[in-house]
Amino acid sequence: MPDLLIELFSEEIPARMQGKAADDLKSRVTNGLVEAGLTYAGAAAYATPRRLALRVDGLTERSPDVKEERKGPRTDAPEKAIEGFLRGAGVSREDLIERDEKKGRVFYAVIEKPGRPAAEIVAEVLEDTIRNFPWPKSMRWGAGSLRWVRPLHRIVCVLSREDGSEIVPLDVDGIVSGRTTEGHRFMAPGTIDVSGFDDYEAKLKRAHVVLDAGERAKAIWQDATNQAFASGLEVVEDNGLLAEVAGLVEWPVVLMGEIGEDFLGLPPEVLQTSMKEHQKFFSVRNPKTGRIERFITVANRETADHGATILAGNQKVLSARLSDAKFFWENDLRVAKTDGLTAWTDSLSNVTFHNKLGSQRDRIERIAALARELAPMVGADADLAEQAARVAKADLASEMIYEFPELQGLMGRYYSDAAGLPPEVGAACQEHYSPLGPSDDVPSAAVSMTVALADKIDTLTGFWAIDEKPTGSKDPFALRRAALGVIRLVLENGITWSAEPTLKSRIRRALDSSQYIRSVEHLLETEPQLADDYSALNERLADGDTANLLSFFHDRLKVYLRDQGIRHDVIDACIAMPGNDDLALLVKRAKALQAVLETEDGENLVQGFKRANNILTQAEDKDGVEYSFGADPKFAEDPTEKALFDALAQAEAKIAPAMKEQDFSAAMAAMADLRGPVDAFFEAVQVNADSEVLRRNRLNLLSTIRSTCLQVADLTRIEG
Repeated sequence: MPDLLIELFSEEIPARMQGKAADDLKSRVTNGLVEAGLTYAGAAAYATPRRLALRVDGLTERSPDVKEERKGPRTDAPEKAIEGFLRGAGVSREDLIERDEKKGRVFYAVIEKPGRPAAEIVAEVLEDTIRNFPWPKSMRWGAGSLRWVRPLHRIVCVLSREDGSEIVPLDVDGIVSGRTTEGHRFMAPGTIDVSGFDDYEAKLKRAHVVLDAGERAKAIWQDATNQAFASGLEVVEDNGLLAEVAGLVEWPVVLMGEIGEDFLGLPPEVLQTSMKEHQKFFSVRNPKTGRIERFITVANRETADHGATILAGNQKVLSARLSDAKFFWENDLRVAKTDGLTAWTDSLSNVTFHNKLGSQRDRIERIAALARELAPMVGADADLAEQAARVAKADLASEMIYEFPELQGLMGRYYSDAAGLPPEVGAACQEHYSPLGPSDDVPSAAVSMTVALADKIDTLTGFWAIDEKPTGSKDPFALRRAALGVIRLVLENGITWSAEPTLKSRIRRALDSSQYIRSVEHLLETEPQLADDYSALNERLADGDTANLLSFFHDRLKVYLRDQGIRHDVIDACIAMPGNDDLALLVKRAKALQAVLETEDGENLVQGFKRANNILTQAEDKDGVEYSFGADPKFAEDPTEKALFDALAQAEAKIAPAMKEQDFSAAMAAMADLRGPVDAFFEAVQVNADSEVLRRNRLNLLSTIRSTCLQVADLTRIEG
């Protein structure tokens, strides 16, 4: 079986595109080969700045012969129908065979497709892949029509066997396939002829090209950490930067340079961000002081002076960048120490947050008021929470954030400390944006939690009030992330919060503002009297928006809990209960219910409950009455019936106080204890007895089962 080598050699491919491009090349070629009837043993794709490569091992020599039978019309069908079938099948009338079927004799076409050589299929698949490659951005060059991320120069396409290799012939816009590639642009200019993948990889390495991106990244990290360790320092880990740098070089040469003494006083995060974003440098830290003192750069070639010239040039450019950062830092510190951040917060009145939600200063006022309101619930000092909320976004007006927006919040902490504000305020400045994602840390300090909650709740209620909710996959204001942030803040800090009153009051305040203009035709169609009562109209809008936003929280909560292994039907059963706006209480109930359902008693009790509920529902529909007036033990005839009365009384005595104390585990356990008596009752007793008195009493007993179980959760929503 032959092995296939493909290389697409071009000008430099952007590092951020290389990994996906390699995966796309592998999937498109291998899928195309399989669809054409070839099989293979394994495949791997590679990428460097100037090439995409693919190896396919154990490819079959040719596709199999295929014989297909296609059923046609009946033999007595109209001639035009038969002619249409012949054209579709690509056969003549003489090639048809007839067979007897239930509805008469039917034509069949036997279509034989001979297999094709692997080289022919590979050429066809590769050309289609090249012409339809899914680059995020592509270009045309010269007079051709081919689009590629950068000009494509060579195509290597070779089938190798033990007795030799052959070029797979193809021509894509004048680029003819061959077995010739090129090594490193500077260290090994010239062409290389290859006969297969092993030969290709070995010759590339001799020509100063490391084909595997993972191998390049490993070499960079190992050499960087060794050089730093030799100087008593450590490299700041950054996997994203490492992957990007590995995509910028074919022959990585690690160099360590020094940062000018003038810049060592800058915050480490400023140094790290500036070097990463502008120069693609790794930061090297002194573990004793925490300062960033040196940098690692990765060159794409070896030089006679061992990189001295390269380092000198990089240090010169870095000094210019850091001079700007130092200027911004010193200016910002002067403002923070002089004005205590008020100059910045005042200037935010000229910065629009949203044209319907006012300025950033307006938003700060809303967040500060809400933070004061939420502080007692979280256990924070209300004055500190309000103070933190008023300055948390002050750094948005600083020069440093204008240059490095990704440092917002963090720089706020530095400026808060410089202004002499309490440390809790500085912490809130840094932490109030968190959590930004599912793996981000959640603030645990009371003031930080309060401001973070106020920030996210204001965002959600504001955009809900102006009817800018997420739709489908579109969420331009990151409202799903904000809702998940609220959920994580509440749950991971054990905050008891009834969300509905807060959400409604914030939405109502937003609606009462003249900046909010809503379409209300849908309400006026059914309630025209609201047109003359602005307050009542806004109240109705606030009710609807609050219910919709709470439902949005529940949807986000389902995603959050699903990742923790909580079943969606369990969550639905708990959401259907009163008090579902208390997220912590809702999750506590859901976890207790899932724990019970994972036991045999819990699972069987649900089945017994559903049986009772189904019988009761059918009887109520048939009789036109509601059986909820309480069963009387004196009408019980069967011992199992009497035992169920006793069990229900005992369960009620345990469930009611447990629910009052929010001890859901105890309530669920008491409910699960009903499994045995319920099962025994259904095995021994006929509910729809001939005696109307017995039937009515037993239906009322089923109603007691239903009402007892529904105190804990809406078991009708449990699947299975």
